[in-house]
Amino acid sequence: MKSKLLLSHDHPSYQLHRKQMWTQILLPILLTVLVFIAVIVLTSIATFRDNGDMSRWAAISTIWLVLPIMIAELVFLIILLALIYLLARLISIIPPYSNQAQSFVYQIEGYVKRGTEMILRPVLFVDLIRSQIKKSIEHK
Repeated sequence: MKSKLLLSHDHPSYQLHRKQMWTQILLPILLTVLVFIAVIVLTSIATFRDNGDMSRWAAISTIWLVLPIMIAELVFLIILLALIYLLARLISIIPPYSNQAQSFVYQIEGYVKRGTEMILRPVLFVDLIRSQIKKSIEHK
C-alpha cells in the first residue's frame, strides 16, 4: 500500500506558512507603511498650517535626511562592537596556535636553508677551485 503524496497546499508546513505569512510578513509591512503614511500626513498638516512655515519644513526635511544615516551608522557601530568583541575573544585563543604556527615556519625555514646550502655547496666548491687555479696561474 503506497501512501498518497501530499500536495503542496495540503502539506502541514505549507499550511503553517500560510498562517504565519500574514502575521509575520505582511502585517508588519502594512503597519510600517501605514505609520510612514501617517507621519507624512501629520508632517504635511503641521507644515502647511498657518501659511506654511518654511523654516519648519526645512527642519523636518533635515530630520528625514539625517534619520537613515543615523540608522546606518547605528548598524555600523553594532557591527564594529561585535567585531571588537569577537577579536577580543579570538585573541585569547590565538597565542597557542600562533606559537605552533611560528615554530612550524621556523622548521620550514631551517629545511629551506639546509636545502639551499646543499644545492650551493658544489657550486661554491667549483668556484673556489676555479679562483684558486686563477690565482696560481696569475702568480706564476
